[in-house]
Amino acid sequence: MTTGKGSDVQRPLISVVAPVFNEIESLEAFYQRVREVMRSSGESWELVLVDDGSHDGSTDLIRRLAAEDPHVRPVIFARNFGHQIAVTAGLDYSRGQAVAIIDADLQDPPEVILELLNKWREGYQVVYAVRAEREGETWFKKTTAALFYRIIYRITDVKIPLDTGDFRLLDRRVVNVMKQMRERHRFLRGMSAWVGFKQIGVPYRRAARFAGVTKYPFRKMLKLALNAITGFSYFPLQLATYLGFISAGLSILAIPVVVILRLAGNQAFFGQATTLIAVLFLGGVQLISLGILGEYVGRVYDEVKGRPLYIVSETPEDFE
Repeated sequence: MTTGKGSDVQRPLISVVAPVFNEIESLEAFYQRVREVMRSSGESWELVLVDDGSHDGSTDLIRRLAAEDPHVRPVIFARNFGHQIAVTAGLDYSRGQAVAIIDADLQDPPEVILELLNKWREGYQVVYAVRAEREGETWFKKTTAALFYRIIYRITDVKIPLDTGDFRLLDRRVVNVMKQMRERHRFLRGMSAWVGFKQIGVPYRRAARFAGVTKYPFRKMLKLALNAITGFSYFPLQLATYLGFISAGLSILAIPVVVILRLAGNQAFFGQATTLIAVLFLGGVQLISLGILGEYVGRVYDEVKGRPLYIVSETPEDFE
């Protein structure tokens, strides 16, 4: 692993990848802090800013930063494709031997990149940042996030580190492997765990947003959770089987009970109410099972269409 000095932006040692979606209020401050951190590292670097269909002026600001600083490499999407796809594009366009992934909202402090780099120089190929503290987040978000990570850890075959986001540093060999993984419904923190290599965590304190509002509301968090579960686990399919066995078992146990009670003249199981409840229960189990199958089939359908993950309207080469 080489760690040559210099400021040659043509062949940078370190790439910083940041997806951007409507971050006009924090983007300038984010750029300034990243620039100061990378200058202090003494290494050659680049900042890959991926504009994910912003409509608040972030796109024009990215263009201006690229015109003023050759370290900035803009990737402008034709429309919004989502956070995970934007990070993927950043990995595709990165050139460094080490690639740091970080959000542009300044919740993840750029200064932590130096700690990630130190671990990389020690020989670790995936260095993920562990959220020891989370400022400015609601009790609901903290609780659901903690629950999500622990459920994923238990039901997936890949052991995804607890309390980690996409903030991490990847060696070039890891990036090259991940670039070969082109599934559409992406969960990058799971993918980087799946590839293996030598990995370690670095604890840090996650700050509150510098400005603006979160780009991950509950709906997007739920979608990401579904991508994580269906992408790395068959447990939902197995759950449908378990529900079938449970309902069948309850039916087998209920048959002799109902017969005995009816022979004894008990009125509890006469009439249509019991039949209606049983039908609704079984119908619910069947619909849940079909819904689970539909989630997996829908993902297969998306994959076989073979569409590109994203469409770029402006590449870094357009600014050179």
